[in-house]
Amino acid sequence: MFPRHSGRSLVTVVLAVLALVVLAAYVRSKLLGPVASGYEVTAQALEQQVVASGTVSSQALARIGSEITGVLKARHVREGDVVKPGDLLLELRDDEQQARVREAEAALAELAGSIRPQAEAALREAVNAHERAGNELTRREALYLRQQVSAELIQQARSNEVAARAARERLQVQLAAVSKGGTTEQQLTERLAAAQAALAKTRIVATVNGTVQSRAVEPGDLVQPGRTLLEIFSANSREILVPVDERSFGALALGQSAQVVADAFPDKVLTATVTFLAPAVDTSRGTVDVHLSLDGEADFLRQGMTVSATITTASRTNALVVGNEVLRKVRGNQAEVLLVRDNRVEAAAVTLGLRGTVASEITSGLNAGAVVLDSVAEVGARARVELQDRLATGGD
Repeated sequence: MFPRHSGRSLVTVVLAVLALVVLAAYVRSKLLGPVASGYEVTAQALEQQVVASGTVSSQALARIGSEITGVLKARHVREGDVVKPGDLLLELRDDEQQARVREAEAALAELAGSIRPQAEAALREAVNAHERAGNELTRREALYLRQQVSAELIQQARSNEVAARAARERLQVQLAAVSKGGTTEQQLTERLAAAQAALAKTRIVATVNGTVQSRAVEPGDLVQPGRTLLEIFSANSREILVPVDERSFGALALGQSAQVVADAFPDKVLTATVTFLAPAVDTSRGTVDVHLSLDGEADFLRQGMTVSATITTASRTNALVVGNEVLRKVRGNQAEVLLVRDNRVEAAAVTLGLRGTVASEITSGLNAGAVVLDSVAEVGARARVELQDRLATGGD
């Protein structure tokens, strides 16, 4: 049998062991410092990027309207319909325009069928009359020289010749006006062309390949110039509108590459290029509009879709990189990191280069192989620490 006090002794031993463990940990912490994590700074590739959300916003959104005032007779398309140039979209009532075309055609037909032949016949008669008057004047002048007619008859013959010549010249001018290619035909042709153009404006056709986005008119509605009747999203549109925080504007430039992902199609990554930077800041939002032009086809996109864009503004193939979480006291391109040298924490001032979304380039203040803490909130400068197993790099 065991003595009665054996259980009490076992408890005492356990407590003593625990006390020794606590004491050892305390002594260890005093001598070696708390355990902290860190990693060696290494050179690696780094990209500086601007990330923003935007929308599919076609600058090639065709807004269809009417050039004339009229009443809509028929609508041939609706939202979602695919159209190509020349497709009939809308028709206006054209009774008045048709009447003007018929009137102009009738005037041209009358010119060729009756007015011009009548003018030609009248001129032939005038030419004959002028020749007769001329002959009669010559005959009487000869008789007058032989004193066979009076001076009064000579004067009458001369007046008749002058009148006949004037009538001939007048009819020659008239015939020139109504002849083929003359001023009258030109005027009537222009009137017909104007009437036909007005008639054509009653038929509103598509001018681009695309999809009808919206409609704002129905048969019977009165339409006027300046009113948008249909909107067509151009099939050739590849533009994305991204409002970017004005603080990132300095890094942006035309020609930079970007990746675009539509929220509705997260598995489809599109490449794009910066093609336009707005000249002014939207003061209500503090953003600058950036236009991205897609490098390829994206038929699945729709006007107004929300997208995420990542614009690469700069890159380095061999940069000293630390994670952004180790940076302290960041002011512009100046910051501070905590180094570990001989298990002692030291604050080091560094200069920043490229700023990535998770890591940044160090251009001065650190060398490759330096060890930085990644738990700067837990350890102060000049403290003594014991490092855990080092991580490979701050950019991973």
